[in-house]
Amino acid sequence: MPRTQFAAAPPTGSELSRVSGPATNSLAQLIRQRRDPVAAARADEAAYGPVYALNMFGDQWIIAGGLDAAQQILMSKDGVFASGAAWRPLNGPFFDGGLLMRDFEEHRAHRSIMQQAFGRTALTSYLTSLHTIVERHIGELPEGDLAQRNPVLMHRHLERLTMDVALEVFMGARLPREQAAQISKAIVAALQAAGAMVRLAVPGNRWWQGLRARRTLEAFLTERIPAARQQPGADLLSTLCHATDEDGAQFTDRDVVNHMIFLLVAAHDTTTGTLTNMVYNMAKYPDWQKRARARSLEMPLELGYDELAEHTELDWVLKETTRLCTPIQIEPRVAVQDTEVCGYYIPKGSMVVVPTLANHQRPEIWSHPEEFDPERFSDERAEHKQHRMAWAPFGGGPHKCIGQYFAGMEIKMVLHQLLRGFEWEVPQDYIMPLDMNATPMPKDALPVTLRRR
Repeated sequence: MPRTQFAAAPPTGSELSRVSGPATNSLAQLIRQRRDPVAAARADEAAYGPVYALNMFGDQWIIAGGLDAAQQILMSKDGVFASGAAWRPLNGPFFDGGLLMRDFEEHRAHRSIMQQAFGRTALTSYLTSLHTIVERHIGELPEGDLAQRNPVLMHRHLERLTMDVALEVFMGARLPREQAAQISKAIVAALQAAGAMVRLAVPGNRWWQGLRARRTLEAFLTERIPAARQQPGADLLSTLCHATDEDGAQFTDRDVVNHMIFLLVAAHDTTTGTLTNMVYNMAKYPDWQKRARARSLEMPLELGYDELAEHTELDWVLKETTRLCTPIQIEPRVAVQDTEVCGYYIPKGSMVVVPTLANHQRPEIWSHPEEFDPERFSDERAEHKQHRMAWAPFGGGPHKCIGQYFAGMEIKMVLHQLLRGFEWEVPQDYIMPLDMNATPMPKDALPVTLRRR
């Protein structure tokens, strides 16, 4: 084991424990975490206890493992842990002004207005457009055969689909393919820049590209706000332009741009990654593909809001996929005052991190946690109900993802139509290689054999 480093000592006379951890250098630690974050977390927790310190990005992070710690930090109601101060050093300026970057009363006020775009009434109003986009894309999918060396690269097709959903449902804009590709490129560049190791703008590097991408997205959205205010549609941009709080306050144009940039990136990237992983899992485990397809064939092609929720097999596969490959693997916070977590002293200003991916594979909660087993979410087993933070891919507490129900609706609709129209497979020895730079994405775009039914 490497030598031990310590966080600040508790005040004299305190009964709280002092946080310690492995004192490896920042680059080595970062590589170690990205290579196998769950194994790294297990090794460190075994050596130093559930709350331990790491050197990351040149700073000290306190990793607060375990579900009780996750609940204490994410569900905090006393204003001790801030989200914006934690995410800003990681995301840089790319998502400034988004909901994730706001805290306490400011966050509550902005979320209250935004909630109008994600309540049941709004979600139901998006369904017709969503169905049309999904049906168009699924209908245009090509066939391909790995054995004939012309596979279908599923991630690329799903990425285009989710981009069209983001543009048409979020903005009411169906763009020419070239312009849509430009916006998609900007979204990906902003996200990848947030995970860059070199966090200075050097022409051509990821940080520099992210700054350019932010300006591209700002100009794109600013140009469309006047029309959304004057002639509102049923899209999310129009809703944000006209939504008010209980006192009649509205978002400024700048607020709308900031929130839309974050929503576009979050909706596009995390949804694409989850869809790709679900396609992969149903190819690796064909019995689950057959079970889900049988259920889809019993249901109408165009599902309503309640019918989407009733597709049990897809719901289980979605939950198990996001357990094993969590889109956002950590939830960082900054302690704004001296506090404690599970008996450990946390000094003011500390970066405290909830390791969501590692928590999703804790053996005291999950049976055979490394295995793909969607039935663990069944009513009979209900492993996820043993603790309120056992399954938390959308976070928890005040900052729980505001778009989680829209994402679930979109993902289920895509897979429902794909199951009805196609069968797909990969070699049984194939393991999808993941790029863990930001949200997990396949390095090879997931090549599959895809056949129409």
